[in-house]
Amino acid sequence: MSSATDIQAGDWIDRRVPEALRPYLRLARIHAPIGTWLLLFPGWWSITLAAAPGELPDGKMLVLFAIGALVMRGAGCTVNDIVDRDIDAKVARTANRPLASGRLSLKQALIFLALQLAVGFIILLQLSPLAIKLGILSLLLVVAYPFMKRITWWPQAFLGITFNWGALLGYAAVTNDLAWPPVLLYIAGFFWTLFYDTIYAHQDKEDDALIGVKSTARYFGEHTRTWLTGFAIVAVLLLMGVVGTAGLGWVAKLGVIGVALHLAWQTMACDFDNAADCKAKFNSNRFIGWILLTGLVIAKLMQ
Repeated sequence: MSSATDIQAGDWIDRRVPEALRPYLRLARIHAPIGTWLLLFPGWWSITLAAAPGELPDGKMLVLFAIGALVMRGAGCTVNDIVDRDIDAKVARTANRPLASGRLSLKQALIFLALQLAVGFIILLQLSPLAIKLGILSLLLVVAYPFMKRITWWPQAFLGITFNWGALLGYAAVTNDLAWPPVLLYIAGFFWTLFYDTIYAHQDKEDDALIGVKSTARYFGEHTRTWLTGFAIVAVLLLMGVVGTAGLGWVAKLGVIGVALHLAWQTMACDFDNAADCKAKFNSNRFIGWILLTGLVIAKLMQ
């Protein structure tokens, strides 16, 4: 099985964007928005938890976090591709990425990274003092993540630590404080990321084995379904803990049950030897984000 390229010729970027800008948008993965959604949802969930009883989540914060997720996901992808440019050239799915293929130089990528970080910093300055400190701290995680696949079988765990930082940041941005609900949400998100990124990693397991890149997909092997079941159970129990400590009602619990059912479907239905199916199951996690967000927002309004 060979993984298909993650850059499809003839998409909207090729049709509508000037040629000189296309490699930059692809470097930031604008053509693949699922990563932005997965980075954004923990922040949106947390902003909702911080809302006053009977109130909608802060609209300004939702917008700032949406822009921030888009920019910082792009920055993270840029860092990842800078570090992995030689590895990416050897993997079927990533060989056409701008740095791996030579469409962008290292200097161009570094300048683009600086611009993205500058925009992210401007957004961060709009938040509370505690959120600013947490946001700066997250940069260390963004820079360190690409190296994890070289030194541990668990790079997906480090992605979980990094990608769910918004669960802490969102609550701090609204309240300038932290509490048990966002902390439990952060840990739940960690296990959710272990779940979906293990599925994602199965796309590349054969190429990864040839070049020596580590992942939970390779480590779990034929036992992947058992591991995913465990991750899903822990994530759901922690989400129930979030609902309980936040004093939310049955609608929020119903949202968590919806998350549980979706995770169960992915676990049972995923064909780990089919790259296209792994990609489809991975992409479906955006529905988990909407299911839980809907439950939390309605529960807050009913609180």
